[in-house]
Amino acid sequence: MKTKEVSLEEILAARDSRVERQQAALARWRLPLVSLTLVMPGPLKDSDTARFLLDEAIAEVDALCRDRGWVVRSFEAIRQPTGPEALYAVDTDAQTLKRALTGLEEQHALGRLWDMDVIDPVEGSLSRRSLGLESRRCLVCDEPGHACARSRAHPLPELMAAIKERVDGYRHRRAA
Repeated sequence: MKTKEVSLEEILAARDSRVERQQAALARWRLPLVSLTLVMPGPLKDSDTARFLLDEAIAEVDALCRDRGWVVRSFEAIRQPTGPEALYAVDTDAQTLKRALTGLEEQHALGRLWDMDVIDPVEGSLSRRSLGLESRRCLVCDEPGHACARSRAHPLPELMAAIKERVDGYRHRRAA
């Protein structure tokens, strides 16, 4: 698959479009939403690896909802140059949903590469902090991720190598 570098303007436009889809889904379903995106630094957002990561995340969210007996009222997967993403409307409590998804992000081998936001129809976006949960860790050094991102502690090639190592390791273990 040939990938295309995207500009900051395209990324911001995609974010605006995502928010519009979220608002429309909230108005229609009046249920908690799961907005599923990827942690994919740099200007290349759509690739075979990104699509693989999203497909794995969707499979895990689907299994979680099925195992918990949560009904998915709406699901939409979006494939675009700014990266694949998905949006769910799930018939359950938003805080319970956020805690369960945070568990996936922390326990699954690829979970650090998934960004699973939960949006409550009344309270809005639920943060880890609001639920008393730890913040996400850096892909490279395991320090608080926001601090490394803000200070640009790791160059893009180092971040991309960490992602590749994680994905390749997962694929190898799965094939064994």
